[in-house]
Amino acid sequence: MSDFTPAPASADLGVFGLGVMGANLARNLARHGHSVAVFNRTLARTERLMERYGSEGDFVPASDLKDFVASLRTPRVAIIMVQAGAATEAVIEELSALMEPGDIIVDAGNTLYTDTRRREEALRERGLHFVGMGVSGGEEGALLGPSIMPGGTAESYNRLGPMLESISAHVDGEPCCTHVGPDGAGHFVKLVHNGIEYADMQLIAEAYSLLRYVAGLSVPEIAEVFRSWKDSELDSYLIDITTEVLSRTDPVTGRPFVDVVVDAAGQKGTGVWTTQTALELGVAVPAIAEATFARAVSSAAAARAAVRAADLAPGTSESTLSGQDREAFIDAVKQALYGSKIAAYAQGFDEIATASAQFGWNIDLGAMARIWRGGCIIRARFLDDITRAYNSTGSADNASNADNEDAHLASLLTAPVFASALVQALPAWRQVVAISALTGVPAPAFASSLAYVDQLRADRLPAALIQGQRDFFGSHTYHRVDDPEGIYHTLWAAPERTEEKWN
Repeated sequence: MSDFTPAPASADLGVFGLGVMGANLARNLARHGHSVAVFNRTLARTERLMERYGSEGDFVPASDLKDFVASLRTPRVAIIMVQAGAATEAVIEELSALMEPGDIIVDAGNTLYTDTRRREEALRERGLHFVGMGVSGGEEGALLGPSIMPGGTAESYNRLGPMLESISAHVDGEPCCTHVGPDGAGHFVKLVHNGIEYADMQLIAEAYSLLRYVAGLSVPEIAEVFRSWKDSELDSYLIDITTEVLSRTDPVTGRPFVDVVVDAAGQKGTGVWTTQTALELGVAVPAIAEATFARAVSSAAAARAAVRAADLAPGTSESTLSGQDREAFIDAVKQALYGSKIAAYAQGFDEIATASAQFGWNIDLGAMARIWRGGCIIRARFLDDITRAYNSTGSADNASNADNEDAHLASLLTAPVFASALVQALPAWRQVVAISALTGVPAPAFASSLAYVDQLRADRLPAALIQGQRDFFGSHTYHRVDDPEGIYHTLWAAPERTEEKWN
């Protein structure tokens, strides 16, 4: 067993936790010329890293936590890559006890932003900087260049940022890393990124299902359809990997790989967090919510079996198309997928903007789209359009980027490039949702995304009736269209049902 005793203050920064993600991040940093202290509670992992990859750069291994901290040059930077929750909490406490004012602790895990805000406040009182940092791109991204979303103080980013930018993915010469904002801003943006990821994956899965069970395409044929969409506005990492998954044949049975996989989607909670947080903020994210619910339904084995046994199929049927009808439907699904994708991203950016305003984060929405163009799971061609849309108009939290307040995008749907795309997509999108309902081939994220757009574009919503109902049973009051600032209540129990103004 090795006894690593590093030289004091010899490393630029350190990585605590050498699982696959932590080890790959440390290797990425070392490959880019940074001296990286490495430590793991299980010494064997540190030894394995040094044996296999020690030649890739300047690693400073430590077998003792005190030696690990002592090896960091000041102000010290320690990146935590351990399991979220109690494990992260314990490591933060241990590190903070050994660090000095001005030092920086970075949590690079998938942590709920409220925990990050709490930890940042507690460590700030002790003179330490705490950075909640979102990292997207999986194991490969951590090694070859992820999208990085660090929060925390501007001072901590001055120390940390250049190193992170050097190891991030780059698109058009720009790093896919930027200072997101104070306290929990970085982890919040990563949370919404993952929620959008849920929606994007569900929408692609629904497109696959419709092409298979309505258009009657075989799995290899669907793979070719997705491959052809790479040369369009749908070009993305998720489309690429979907093509690969659908092209795979199971070597044991000879069947399409997708047919031998149990149709129950797992989840680690970030979709739930995004949906719960949106409810708390009063923001509509139906595509993300439906994607999260769809995973829950897929895993409800007992309920699915019971409903199938009850034979609730009358009135619905799968259908197959041919010839020109099939080609027209394939194109309609493509347009519906793009329209739904625009809606899902609009919902995610709306959630970020709302939280940014509420917590005073001043998040640059255009910068978020920019750093998602490479390295991360939702990287896609149309993020260039989102970046340009926000940079040309500004965002509600970045008035300096806009010529006037009217130029701010109240919704991504109103950006000219997306507004014109929706106008083109809506007829086909409606057709696809209607066919889904008539055939019983479920497409809940397509349908909810369409309903979201229709609600935003409606002159009047039935919410007026809901306000009337709320006033009737609970005296919750309402506003009148001819006096929007006034607060009114109708005396529903009185014979005359007199209306009173309460302000």
